[in-house]
Amino acid sequence: MAWPRISMDQPERTNAPAAVAAIQRAEARGVPMVWAITGGRSIDALTVFAAAAVQTSQIGLGTAIVPTYTRHPVVLAQQVIALHQLAPGRFRLGIGPSHRPTIEGAYGIPMGKPLDHLREYLTVVRALLEEGRVDFEGQYFRIHTQIAGTARVPIYTSALRPNAFRLAGEIADGAISWMCPAEYLLAQALPALEAGAEQAHRPRPRLVAHVPVVLTTDRATMLELARPVVGGYGRQPFYAQMFATAGYPLLDDGTPSDDLLDHLVVWGDEERVEERLAALLDQGIDELLVMLIPGDAPAEEDERLAGVLARLHRQFGTR
Repeated sequence: MAWPRISMDQPERTNAPAAVAAIQRAEARGVPMVWAITGGRSIDALTVFAAAAVQTSQIGLGTAIVPTYTRHPVVLAQQVIALHQLAPGRFRLGIGPSHRPTIEGAYGIPMGKPLDHLREYLTVVRALLEEGRVDFEGQYFRIHTQIAGTARVPIYTSALRPNAFRLAGEIADGAISWMCPAEYLLAQALPALEAGAEQAHRPRPRLVAHVPVVLTTDRATMLELARPVVGGYGRQPFYAQMFATAGYPLLDDGTPSDDLLDHLVVWGDEERVEERLAALLDQGIDELLVMLIPGDAPAEEDERLAGVLARLHRQFGTR
């Protein structure tokens, strides 16, 4: 499929039947694609997508992201091939190293150099998906095997800071940002993505911007709802470093400033949100991955936001 310029975060992360039903509703409302995280306390997105694939027919499905340290690349390739067979042309694979407190602190797995690990991981997965076999000797992986089937699935990598965007430009089909202010993406991430692509003598990969949305016309309400969500990410060192690099360091108590929230979160009524999302697409970002930060009526707000995304999809189409 031609990938859309607007997509939606899949909010249901703890109940598989509810997640599948949410994906079905998104398709019925005209949302062209959903992304889901895998890892932490969430249920497995690939398993949910496999169930949703046979109960939908058009909506795109993507992982943002599958942590690389906790899943062997051969196992992941086998899962992706099965999912591709269930939903041909509708799946994008997003992978990334996750964060040191999770990988080392929670799982007890040494991270070493995350970007070097990611480079090797993607190399192995791509070979398996495209050729059905791999012979690879590296610092982190020594794999000589073959599997049944192939699947030419786009592989995206997570990126927060310039070096990660540069790596994505060199080896990936796209870069998935998360909680990055738009001006940071345009001024720092996009040039790094282009530099990596130029070094590898290949076209610049697609840039996906993660955009939190609050459906309210009251700024105080937006700040109240968004602060704990953004602050939760800020407790992870990679995010705190990215916010500082973007020019919006966390406050002394570790919470996000009003200035950061003003530049990161899109808020307003449906018309205003639609205008601001359209403006971001016009600025050179390839795709928006929109995440609702819910208020008092989550189901209603989710439906309203789905309507906004469907209209934007009709306006901007695919690219």
